[in-house]
Amino acid sequence: MSDLSAQVRKALDAAIEAIGGTSREGQIEMAEAVANALSDRHHLMVQAGTGTGKSLAYLVPALVHGKRVLVATATLALQRQLVERDLPRIVPALEKVLGRDISFGIYKGVGNYICLQKMNSETSDPDGDVLLEVSSLGQDAKRLTAWAKTPGVSGDRDDAPDVDRRVWYANSLSGRECVGADVCAYGHQCFAAIAKAKAQTCDVVVTNHTLLAIEIVDSHPILPERDAVILDEAHEFMDRTTQAVTEELTGPRVSRAAAMARKHMPGKLADAFTKAADAFDDAMDSYGQRVKYETNLQGRLDQLPSELEAPIRKVRESAQGITQSISADEEIVDSDAIAMRARVKGAVTEVSTTAGKLLKLGAGQVLWYEPTFSTLHLAPLAVSSVLRANLLTKTPVIATSATLTVGNGFDAMARNIGFVVGDDADTQVEEGDVDPANVKMLDVGSPFDFANQGMLYMPKHLPEPGRDGPSIEALTELGELIDAAGGRTLALFSSWRGVEAADAHLRKVLAELPIKVITQKRGDAVGPLVERFVKDETSILLGTMSLWQGVDVPGASCILVAIDRIPFPRPDDPVMSARAAEIDAAGGSGFMQVSLPRAALLLAQGTGRLIRSEEDRGVVAILDSRIVTKRYGSVLLNSMPPLWRTSDAAIVKDSLKRLSEELMQK
Repeated sequence: MSDLSAQVRKALDAAIEAIGGTSREGQIEMAEAVANALSDRHHLMVQAGTGTGKSLAYLVPALVHGKRVLVATATLALQRQLVERDLPRIVPALEKVLGRDISFGIYKGVGNYICLQKMNSETSDPDGDVLLEVSSLGQDAKRLTAWAKTPGVSGDRDDAPDVDRRVWYANSLSGRECVGADVCAYGHQCFAAIAKAKAQTCDVVVTNHTLLAIEIVDSHPILPERDAVILDEAHEFMDRTTQAVTEELTGPRVSRAAAMARKHMPGKLADAFTKAADAFDDAMDSYGQRVKYETNLQGRLDQLPSELEAPIRKVRESAQGITQSISADEEIVDSDAIAMRARVKGAVTEVSTTAGKLLKLGAGQVLWYEPTFSTLHLAPLAVSSVLRANLLTKTPVIATSATLTVGNGFDAMARNIGFVVGDDADTQVEEGDVDPANVKMLDVGSPFDFANQGMLYMPKHLPEPGRDGPSIEALTELGELIDAAGGRTLALFSSWRGVEAADAHLRKVLAELPIKVITQKRGDAVGPLVERFVKDETSILLGTMSLWQGVDVPGASCILVAIDRIPFPRPDDPVMSARAAEIDAAGGSGFMQVSLPRAALLLAQGTGRLIRSEEDRGVVAILDSRIVTKRYGSVLLNSMPPLWRTSDAAIVKDSLKRLSEELMQK
């Protein structure tokens, strides 16, 4: 055993003892692989199944190595777990073993912190005017202001009193609207600046995928310098990167920028911008009416609609007039006015930049109109080349998740993140850069005995799902399974239509049983729903995509996970369909290279909601016969935990009944 390996094992033992855990083979194997990647400066992809303890398996070797590490996660829940639970418990133990101080911090985007300048400004802006118009928000605003004045508070939205989101927006701003701590009168007290300064010196900084993605794509440093990047929940990184760099233009957003400009610099320029904003808003509304009735306008647009082009051009021209005038206006010395000018310039520039990109629509971009919120979206067709150039050549990247393989292979996910694999063309690596092709891949499995702890039920007799939501046969089957399980079910649907159909059916058929139906509604936060589900052990929870990942319900509340259909991307998903079409056009298979890997990862995530501890037992039911009848079913099955498989309804329902009875007796 090498010195490094011995050191990592000793430190890992101390960390495990500190959290009251037990040593696991997969965790040790992963920790040693991470240590080697950091030491040799190569990339690593690690699939670590539920129960491995992967956060310790990457934190411990990073701290042993003494490298400054940035950990980026997809979810707030994991960020909190790392900063509030894992690191505070293991750091004292590791400080003893390593004989040195260890520091850690969290860094979020500027909009996650209160802006003291905006909160204390005597001149209000459109965000603040909303509070004057809606009197009920006054109490929330007072509570937030009182909290911000309390000594020692973080100014972080997650620590702040729970207030209406309009109150939060009136007291915070985006990074582009921030004047900067050096110029701002409140710079020395700025919550965002203090958090960033603290993070700059930490050994471990925890952040989110979105901030890292923005930094990579803009090639502009937002986050602290680091020796390595750890991407946890890495299966989500490409989607989060795409979302982070998707441009959006809406009538209200342009109108807000115009209102800010009018307040800051009334006159001809602001009047012209306001007129352009009103015309754009009208054009977007009338185009939205057309989209409702003309199906060919739904989904991806090959070009900017002609009726929107002229209004967008006017918005851009008038916005540029404002920004040029503000840039020439450097005489202001009052700190309030300087900050207001920065906010106006930031808001107007953002509108101008997006409008410019829409007018220059290129081949590598995807444009679509979203009718619910009358929004134009512009997304890059692919982000892997940008990730390769601006992330994977700079530092070693450790990408980890419980689901990184598709059909037993890492290649699909590796390509998404930007690694160079298989027959891909050779890339030129400059001296001092890390080679994106130098990536090791490792699957450390899971400590759970899936084949003995759970069943995978695949009913062959059900009809293939159509576009109108679950069939009556699938809903009937679901009701019978829930009845057998005595509730205790997480039912996952690939659409809101499916959720609503299941809710209507199950409330009827379960009416006589002591089973409470908890149904996710649009806009519901996941946390409170899951809490209700956990507390009422015989309840069932019905929901859509946000419940497929990250929900952790070990124990008696969840012995059945039902999935209505294989979660292929919707045919009208603009980005996914554009990526698939590009591969088809090049002679490949968009279905095999885009749609199937996406469905496999989501299915693996959904299936993974069942077995969350060594004591858990139960059934995953996939109510989509295509997993058995289609050739691609094997790719999906090979991407999932190895549960014992059956298509026999009697065996499954009998097992659920017995398990439910056992739990009732405990």
